[in-house]
Amino acid sequence: METIKIKTAMIQLDQFLKWASVLQSGGEVRILIEEKKIYVNGVLCTAKRKKLYAGDIIDIKGIGAYQVVGV
Repeated sequence: METIKIKTAMIQLDQFLKWASVLQSGGEVRILIEEKKIYVNGVLCTAKRKKLYAGDIIDIKGIGAYQVVGV
């Protein structure tokens, strides 16, 4: 699992995935959500702009797992 540091208290899922260089655009997030490949803390994510906080774990099936770490 890769840890990704954020400089704010919260970050949206689409912004996080671009910040972490996992995806290049918000459109890619939408596709992964439609394909039911994104899980946040073990729960299927259906919101592109889901709020993430330090400690949250994002698992993208077929791509990898990432943990949000606050500064």
